[in-house]
Amino acid sequence: MPKGPALANLTSMRIDVGYTEHLEGTLDPPSSKNYTTRYLLAAALADGDSIVRRPARSDDADALVRCLVDLGAVIREETDDANGDRCLHVTGFGRRPKQPGTLNPGNAGAVARFLMGTAALLPEVRFETDHADSLGQRPHGELLDALEQLGATTESRQGGCFPLTIRGGQLHGGLVRISGARSSQYLTSILFLAPLIGEDVEIEVIDSLVSKPLITTTLEVLESAGIEVAAAADLMHFKIAAGQSYRPGEYRVNGDYPSAAALLSAAVITRSEVTVRRLYEDSQGERAVIDVLQRMGAQLSYDGSQVVVNGHAGLRGIEFNGDMATDMVLVMLPLAAMAEGESRFYGIGNLRIKECDRIAVPVRELGRLGVDCEEGEDEIIVRGRPSGYEGGIELGTHNDHRVAQMLTIMGLQCRKGIVLNDAETVAKSYPGFYQDLTRLGARIGERS
Repeated sequence: MPKGPALANLTSMRIDVGYTEHLEGTLDPPSSKNYTTRYLLAAALADGDSIVRRPARSDDADALVRCLVDLGAVIREETDDANGDRCLHVTGFGRRPKQPGTLNPGNAGAVARFLMGTAALLPEVRFETDHADSLGQRPHGELLDALEQLGATTESRQGGCFPLTIRGGQLHGGLVRISGARSSQYLTSILFLAPLIGEDVEIEVIDSLVSKPLITTTLEVLESAGIEVAAAADLMHFKIAAGQSYRPGEYRVNGDYPSAAALLSAAVITRSEVTVRRLYEDSQGERAVIDVLQRMGAQLSYDGSQVVVNGHAGLRGIEFNGDMATDMVLVMLPLAAMAEGESRFYGIGNLRIKECDRIAVPVRELGRLGVDCEEGEDEIIVRGRPSGYEGGIELGTHNDHRVAQMLTIMGLQCRKGIVLNDAETVAKSYPGFYQDLTRLGARIGERS
């Protein structure tokens, strides 16, 4: 069996993913990226010392830490002597961030958007990225418009693309109307900023709001940091009173359901016995993976803290509204490709403006393997073939970690395996993905 590849210090990596008959073992998934970034931001916006226990190790988390330090936070890493947990100690800058000049969030779109709200507290901040073909093409116009309604001025390329400049420092409250049709991250950015403005803020979401579970996560983190937000039941209207401050605190990050979804999909597709721990009942929308896998025919159980997979006795196609769990959609596609009948993943239009077009690219790459699939404006349709696929070709990740996970899972059941280029991109959310799969028995090895 090939040895698992090491990601450290690699800038480009090709891997062989070989046909794998069976996986077996127990794993902890990475910590939640979405909770980690929100806890770290809340800690930085507080005056005083906070601790974030078991934060995610990922490119996104590293990008946020780097930018928060540029803004004046003091962050140091330690290990808890009692249980060996990794901890980040954060001394926040409160409502007085330091002038950084320029912020570069790498390829982390959520990090960029969250920090645009914080940047509006300062006279001028320029945002740049060295990923011009990815984050550099993602739009932020609706968020910039909302910041302007609060008194900031902005400059950017068409659509609000990088590079962009935010000039703030003298914000005011009042009513802000913001679109949630493209991304919930715009709203999260304003929700984090609003308590620090010094006047009451009212937020009205216009059009629609995608990925509502992530707003529930934001509200949960804000509450834990002492911020009161009056939210409508449908999450389309919010009121934030003036005079609030972020409270320093201690936060523990749960396991990441999107990452766990990739492990569970790999276990199901190979008819394996795998246990994934640290999966608790929180607000992550990707908790839906448990129900979706069961509907597709997976044999699994969940006790509120871990999922136990015992393969499947035949997969069947499903219909799934992916809007509530967009980060698990791509790793469900290999299962759909091996299932009997047709699967339809709909309500996923916002996947087109991620690291790549996560509708067009998966359909194209899976099609190269012979999968019968097609795209709609906001949907992917897959017609499964339980007899499987030959493989034996090279595929690309398009520098997208979710695409890399999807194709790796698919390769595990291709009779001739696959070769995956630019595989190192999984580090954006799950640096140890390949190593964890090889620990379970997957045939994955690095090519020179």
